[in-house]
Amino acid sequence: MNKIRLVQESDIPELKHILDSINLFPSEMLDEMISGYLNNPENEDIWFTEIENDRPISIGYCAPETLAEGTYNLYALGVKSDTQSKGTGTRMIAFIEDHLKLHNHRILIVETSSIDDFKSSREFYENLGYHKEAVIRDFWSKGDDKVIYWKKLK
Repeated sequence: MNKIRLVQESDIPELKHILDSINLFPSEMLDEMISGYLNNPENEDIWFTEIENDRPISIGYCAPETLAEGTYNLYALGVKSDTQSKGTGTRMIAFIEDHLKLHNHRILIVETSSIDDFKSSREFYENLGYHKEAVIRDFWSKGDDKVIYWKKLK
């Protein structure tokens, strides 16, 4: 049975393989991105993964919005390419929403792209009850808008 849990340092090599399989962001960036989470007990970032056969098959990362009370931003959510479309993404979102609610956080923000390559991502969040709150034109590049989704957790 698969289990979703917070990331452990021993997960890093497999998380890099996941990143390389999906091109979410360059895997060589992971060490620096996750170092505060792993090395600072005061850090409020949340890294999580689903485990299958004792190995991570997904990666999720969210962090608190600076100067906002109880608002987190989901910066990354990805599932290993050969295990996609089996419900892992939906379970990962349920995990992080429950985790944030348990710790009395109010809102989860998701940012994505307006280009056709991200149409399924936008539909995914909309199907999970996220509301499109804003579009910032030409944010990522000319013709590639930032689409911001919002969900109230409590």
